[in-house]
Amino acid sequence: MDISEIIVSNVGTEAGIHIGKSDAPVKVISFVNVRCPFCREWHEKSRDVLRRYLDSGRIELIVKPFDKEKESLQRGNIIHHHLDYAVPEQTLEILDEVYARQDLWGSLTHEEVANFAEDELGLSEQDNEEEAEKIIAEANAANIRLVPTVIIGEHIFDEHISPEELEKLILEEAGKE
Repeated sequence: MDISEIIVSNVGTEAGIHIGKSDAPVKVISFVNVRCPFCREWHEKSRDVLRRYLDSGRIELIVKPFDKEKESLQRGNIIHHHLDYAVPEQTLEILDEVYARQDLWGSLTHEEVANFAEDELGLSEQDNEEEAEKIIAEANAANIRLVPTVIIGEHIFDEHISPEELEKLILEEAGKE
């Protein structure tokens, strides 16, 4: 992943699904598309570390479901529009299920993916269009092209980070407060 062109200052904390305390000293910002297998890898590898720091109130996780035009990721866009931003903790649990079952729904037709979200996950389509447009505009302004793109302070990375490295970055960023 070439991070040299990403403009971190153009990434905000407003748009996205906010999990944890808004006054947490560290913001973990994650641009993802739930159909992306690398985003699933990031989610699975980071889950325990993030949960521990969410529970302690030391981080706020801001998940930015990034709608992509790439055909293979469009099914993720459909799931994104079924995520309820108003219940972030529940949505984090839904993301666990979405990623765990990605191989099942990832090759369905677009209509079948919407039916899967509703029938299998118990979700309903949300009015997320304005939020989705903000996330796309923000990603474009910051030159974020690939998912996952994760930002903690000035650190930018993808799924190629160990839980230990992630924890070190969180602690380093918390130490700046």
